[in-house]
Amino acid sequence: MRVLIACETSGVVREAFRKKGHDAWSCDILPADEYSPFHYLGDVVPILDGWDMIIGFPPCTYLCGSGMHWTTRGLRDPQLTEDALDLVQAILNADAPRIALENPIGIISSRIRKPDQIIQPYDYGEDSSKRTCLWLKGLPPLPLDPSKFVEPRIVDGKKRWGNQTDSGQNRLGPSEDRWKLRSKTYQGIANAMADAWG
Repeated sequence: MRVLIACETSGVVREAFRKKGHDAWSCDILPADEYSPFHYLGDVVPILDGWDMIIGFPPCTYLCGSGMHWTTRGLRDPQLTEDALDLVQAILNADAPRIALENPIGIISSRIRKPDQIIQPYDYGEDSSKRTCLWLKGLPPLPLDPSKFVEPRIVDGKKRWGNQTDSGQNRLGPSEDRWKLRSKTYQGIANAMADAWG
């Protein structure tokens, strides 16, 4: 299949599909984290049509629930959220028979539609917690393999995984690239996508 991984710089999902023999390409307005001839540098919207599958990872900065308080408190231009929703809609409406769109819990659910599936990295072999929504077209939900479940540690009776502090916050401290580190797709999820959909 010809597979477009929209809004990806890490190449994690692209390479999971390439390993399965697919003609997979990533695209982003930022360069790939590591050089790849299979990364298109530029706006994804003009190249959305004509793929067999699109997996989209639109930036969550203006879409996720944790960031919307900046907009609702008047500290950020609401047009940024509208532009982000336009990108989501463009990906979901692309001329492709199979589409998956990934994003955290946020405004997509209330402004466009509810997700088809909510997944956790710890269900796919990763010692991490990050509730992630999937909006699907022409694709089944990702199956669960109980043998890959990663057990949490228990802190004061609460479940905590490796990416969390004891209080449940993300371990990554403030930095210029924190957004990029937090948005990188977990390898276990990328492999599950390639196994189930590739």
